[in-house]
Amino acid sequence: MSRTYEVEIKSLLGSKENADSLKKGFMKMYPTAKLVGEEKQLNHYFNAPSEFATLKTNLLKVLPEDKKESLEYILTQGKKLSIRTRDANGKVLVVIKASVGDDSSSNGVKRIEFEAVVTMTLGELDDLLLASGCSYQAKWSREREEYEAGDMHMCLDKNAGYGYLAEFEKVTNDEASLDRVRDELLAVMKSLDVVELAQDRLERMFAHYNAHWAEYYGTDKTFNIE
Repeated sequence: MSRTYEVEIKSLLGSKENADSLKKGFMKMYPTAKLVGEEKQLNHYFNAPSEFATLKTNLLKVLPEDKKESLEYILTQGKKLSIRTRDANGKVLVVIKASVGDDSSSNGVKRIEFEAVVTMTLGELDDLLLASGCSYQAKWSREREEYEAGDMHMCLDKNAGYGYLAEFEKVTNDEASLDRVRDELLAVMKSLDVVELAQDRLERMFAHYNAHWAEYYGTDKTFNIE
């Protein structure tokens, strides 16, 4: 079975004006690009349990049949797992990301990704994870526009806490191509005059939000961490 790897690079935009300018530049660079999604999302991040046996057993009960092998793989082979639940316009998903190399699973550039839609409410799925030994890390809210240009996706997000953020992403089944794909994305970003949000700064922002998420979740409040 082929594995899915994502290469995703973030850029902190700050203002709505900067986000609008990037969107204009992206559409000029890729005239055939199209808006493929607009969502209001709730994302709940969880601390992983000390062992995955109960989590695997409980998730296998609610997952579609075609997602079960992928779950087994990421739980046994993935490193530094990031576990989250998501409500996107009423569609509920379980999402697990694992690092490739030394990247973090929460915010890293190169990751293995698993996601599956479940027929549960967000609260019910959260309760299942909590009963499986997970614990809440933080709750996030955002509004997202997703654009597609060939095999590349660009997301413009308005995040609680972070403000406006862009994500440039490509997905590949070839682990050996990850560095090449990363270079391709960086070249696009350079042409659009946006810079990568450094991983160390992103980790500081992530830690600050996790410590204070209740102040930001569901609001327009933002912070700035250098």
